[in-house]
Amino acid sequence: MDEQGQRDHLKAYGIAYWSLERSVEVQWLLNYRGGAFMIPHHAEIQRECTIRGVSFETLSDVDADGILAQIASPSVNMEAVKLEKAPKIAVYSPEGNQPWDDAVTLVLTYAEIPYDIIYDREVLNDELTKYDWLHLHHEDFTGQYGKFYASFRMSAWYIEQKLQAEKDAAELGFDKVSELKLAVALRIKEYVAGGGFLFAMCSATDSYDIALSAEGVDICEPMFDGDPSDPSYQNQIDFTRTLAFRDFTLSQDPNEYEFSDIDMTNSRRIDAENDFFTLFDYSAKWDVIPSMLCQNHTRIVPGFMGQTTAYRRELIKPDVLIMGETKANGEARYIHGELGRGQWTFYGGHDPEDYTHRVGDPPTELELHPNSPGYRLILNNILFPAARKQKQKT
Repeated sequence: MDEQGQRDHLKAYGIAYWSLERSVEVQWLLNYRGGAFMIPHHAEIQRECTIRGVSFETLSDVDADGILAQIASPSVNMEAVKLEKAPKIAVYSPEGNQPWDDAVTLVLTYAEIPYDIIYDREVLNDELTKYDWLHLHHEDFTGQYGKFYASFRMSAWYIEQKLQAEKDAAELGFDKVSELKLAVALRIKEYVAGGGFLFAMCSATDSYDIALSAEGVDICEPMFDGDPSDPSYQNQIDFTRTLAFRDFTLSQDPNEYEFSDIDMTNSRRIDAENDFFTLFDYSAKWDVIPSMLCQNHTRIVPGFMGQTTAYRRELIKPDVLIMGETKANGEARYIHGELGRGQWTFYGGHDPEDYTHRVGDPPTELELHPNSPGYRLILNNILFPAARKQKQKT
């Protein structure tokens, strides 16, 4: 999984998942050749690698034992982690095609990793208990329809989406879409606290925390929910309910394509050619979890934009782990935390290989980006639950 040795980093994760599905134990060699996977030799696995275009090497037992002995040495920053179970994956997403694509479903499809689509009804019916891993599609949990009002309120897709959301809310027993989304957000929080793993990108990150913080408070203007917002809603925000963020100020302008000052999209001054973020280098033996989540063939990852691009560092709670940052700009791009028995990861930006992806743009063709370091971070999170049953050192 190093930079030169692997033809298709993304499909390699699919091979690891495919092996786990067949009850073949996979060892993830953290910080060894870019986070290599060591799998017992089977002709079927070798054939699958060849079919999918994944680079591999066949080792003797002696060579394999030698690598594991090297990794076990206290003098090297490496660790071997056993992956024992293919995690069952759910993607929280509305039915039908959206006017934008989703990086997670793109890379799951490309890597040939199976997943189920669920949405509000399934969450409220407690179907999350079936899954080890949940991804939040680019959802707006505040009930403000993505803050697309200024640009797209006359667009057919926006009108249809709003009507469908209102219909769904009524059918599920809610007077407002914001009330439905809050109920869903609270169920997801329970899922994480009970041992689930949550992964979210772009606007699903800050809008989720904002919804939790505004429980019982009307923050939606009339064009979103039919009645005025609470005029003092900012003073009623409860930051103790959030996963990641604190002390943020909400955007009270319905025409602004922004939820709060958590996101730095409108204030950052970085051009595309110089937009990169750096992954932290953790102790693989002692900080196993962030080491897994940061495995890559480079520590420098090209940046990419989104409705929520990057998080203002001073608004991140002190117990949250910042795993990727643009230090010069004071922004975090990739963060992780724990809640109860579960864990979550937030990743800023929309599509790691489409710098300024906009509504209506065509989907990214991952065949052109098989070695994407930005997409590797998503796949690290997908494999992470496979090792969670082990006793970790953190």
